[in-house]
Amino acid sequence: MMLSQEQRMQMVLAPQLRQSLELLQLPILELRSLIQQELEKNPTLEELPDTEDEVVPEQGSSEIHGAPDAAPQDTKQMDFTKDFETLARLDDEWRSYFFQEDSSHSYSPEQAEKRQFFMDSLPQKESLQEHLMKQLELSGLSDADRQIGELIIGSINDDGYLTSSIEDIAATAGIDVARMHDVLAIIQEFDPTGIGVRDLKECLLLQLDRLGKTDSLAWQIVKHHLDQLAGRKFQDIARALKVTPEEVQTAAEVVARLDPKPGSACSTEVSTYVLPEVTVQKLEGKYVVMLNDDTLPHLRISNQYRKLMDDGATTAEVKDYVLQRVRSGVFLIKSIQQRQQTLKKIASEIVKTQTEFLDNGLAHLKPLTMAQVADVVGVHETTVSRAVSGKYMTTPGGVFEMKYFFAPGFKTEDGKDISNKSVQDLIAKLVADEDHAHPLSDQDIVSKLREQGVTIARRTAAKYRLVLHIPPSHMRKSY
Repeated sequence: MMLSQEQRMQMVLAPQLRQSLELLQLPILELRSLIQQELEKNPTLEELPDTEDEVVPEQGSSEIHGAPDAAPQDTKQMDFTKDFETLARLDDEWRSYFFQEDSSHSYSPEQAEKRQFFMDSLPQKESLQEHLMKQLELSGLSDADRQIGELIIGSINDDGYLTSSIEDIAATAGIDVARMHDVLAIIQEFDPTGIGVRDLKECLLLQLDRLGKTDSLAWQIVKHHLDQLAGRKFQDIARALKVTPEEVQTAAEVVARLDPKPGSACSTEVSTYVLPEVTVQKLEGKYVVMLNDDTLPHLRISNQYRKLMDDGATTAEVKDYVLQRVRSGVFLIKSIQQRQQTLKKIASEIVKTQTEFLDNGLAHLKPLTMAQVADVVGVHETTVSRAVSGKYMTTPGGVFEMKYFFAPGFKTEDGKDISNKSVQDLIAKLVADEDHAHPLSDQDIVSKLREQGVTIARRTAAKYRLVLHIPPSHMRKSY
């Protein structure tokens, strides 16, 4: 062990820089929540109503500098006056940013109220347990049997499967196992079909039973050859059951229409709603990029606190506190404005590069890296990564995550650039149009792409096929 000294340079992120980077990375809905929290914590901040025109005092007005005959101010007050000169200029920029004469996304109070109502009206779905409990109440069982039913329903997970064996539940509750099985049989008749089972085989057999297919080939396959069916080993199943592969495939199609997770129909997972940050519209033959600023509160520093600082009766402690809050609010306003400007520059560069994609679809998506956009916009590559993280863009062709437009690519034989997403789209089309009796292998896909001028390795084709959730050729074969 020893002590030593060394001198080195190390980059340390200041708290304000950290906050600025966090604002840049936040999606618009989270940013709106953060702004609301700041409005609650910082008394000097206030939201500017959409219908109100802010009057920004001139730099020579007494509201900022005090009356002409005011007594000389101390150093802190002088610093404060300088801050408010900057603040007045910032307010003007902030106002012009949000209230441009050609703004096409202003909202009337009625429209704003409807929009807020829509955002606050996320429905809560009924859970599987609640759905089963309602049916249990209507089942006509005795109170004792309903209590047993509640125990069983409490042991059913969201997919519809029992998480504990009937024997374990009976032993824990001190109830006869046979009686538990009787109540379970009643619950298995509830909607959705296939709930209250212990494994996948029982789930599928219960659904086939409800469909009246207990004497079918599908029943025999599920009961005795489920593992081979999962591997699409149709010929092995056909030999074992002494039928043709074509009959096995027909039965497999029946099984494929069954629900392996019947409880998912009552899933309580709330759908994820996204609010696009950027809107792209084609006006007069050109694509125009617009930011979705209407959902963000328009902030300003309250005039009440400006006047408080000019009041000679205000104590030094109060002025220090107000000055600290004002500087915090000014930094927040600047950070939001910088965030919006950076996002618009990046979105504009994306649209400029991907114009052909917006016009003609996925086949024309060009390779694009964040480093390329960073060079044009004049920021670091990590800034671009933070700016597009979790952000969405509305285009005439649909809503896309902004990261979707960044993809490496290849050069075709004629020298054109093509993105890997375009190559994946070509593979998906080749598989969709293939002969199901003779599906394309990975090498066949490579050969087909080479005929279209796109050269990739076989392992690349296999990787893209997995990304597209396309099974290998032997599992796509039909008889």
